[in-house]
Amino acid sequence: MLERNVLSPGDTVLVTGASGFLGSAVARALLARGLRLRVLVRPSSPRGNLEGLPCEIVVGDLRDANSLRPAVAGADAMFHVAADYRLWAPDPNEILRGNVEGTRNLMGAALDAGVRRVVYTSSVATLRVKGATAPVDEDAPSRPDETIGVYKRSKTIAERAVEEMVLRDGLPAVIVNPSTPIGPRDIRPTPTGRVILDAALGKVPAFVDTGLNLAHVDDIAAGHLLAFERGEVGRRYILGGENVTLREMLTAIAAMTNRRPPRVSLPRAPLFPVAWAMQAAARVTGREPLLTADALRMSRYRMFFTSARAERELGYSYRPWQEGVRDALGWFREAGMIRP
Repeated sequence: MLERNVLSPGDTVLVTGASGFLGSAVARALLARGLRLRVLVRPSSPRGNLEGLPCEIVVGDLRDANSLRPAVAGADAMFHVAADYRLWAPDPNEILRGNVEGTRNLMGAALDAGVRRVVYTSSVATLRVKGATAPVDEDAPSRPDETIGVYKRSKTIAERAVEEMVLRDGLPAVIVNPSTPIGPRDIRPTPTGRVILDAALGKVPAFVDTGLNLAHVDDIAAGHLLAFERGEVGRRYILGGENVTLREMLTAIAAMTNRRPPRVSLPRAPLFPVAWAMQAAARVTGREPLLTADALRMSRYRMFFTSARAERELGYSYRPWQEGVRDALGWFREAGMIRP
């Protein structure tokens, strides 16, 4: 039986990324436990997901180590959920700096401040799916040079840095690897949220043969708290849900929005020139392209995972994936992003 680390009412808990999608779900789960919430936000971060939440806001930047000291000072626990989750950027080094340098800075600050326990939000992007014949578990870590795209590479390097700090410096960190969160408050939205939104708007006429693991964002958030209380320092836990093909997901969205599901499965090769053209246009407009070459390369593999370790060791559970899609669509409607 793993040692329990109890979060007591009145404890001060720092959450990074609380203005974003998954981070806001973690923040709400902590507030529901009666904890004192402190959130770290960048000066430019939108605050919509924080509206109405009783929390202390500290402004800082993960890339600026000095700005992190007020955030970690006096914190009993920390959940580092923030990440630059983009599959493309005009300057890919921005993603590396935010996810790698930012993580190192924050973990160092937590060590200096004596934070008693940390949950680090990694990603299933750090796990190897190439060659897998069954859903992938935590025992298949990737090397940075095996990954596709700067986002996956940055998260893999950052996860290895956290593991090194656990062993070398005694960082009291538990690692969680969320799969693909879906649900309410996808304010940006995330790449998967964008697919859900575009499908609901009838902008996805076809698909490629791929698959992903879908989990409700609030279930993944609950898994973060379980990892804090029951997880083993230095150990990683996949927080996922059900494995679903892209066609199944698009068909469900069509049924929920009274649209015809796409029936055309596209080969990948002819799409690469389209992706390259969109990326070239994005460099001019500054807007993220709808299709990228890295996304096409990743789609060759079905991103199927198992949360068996988290279920067994943490007591983690998840609801049917369709509920996450339904809640995402409901939130997009309330936000005016889908009109009746």
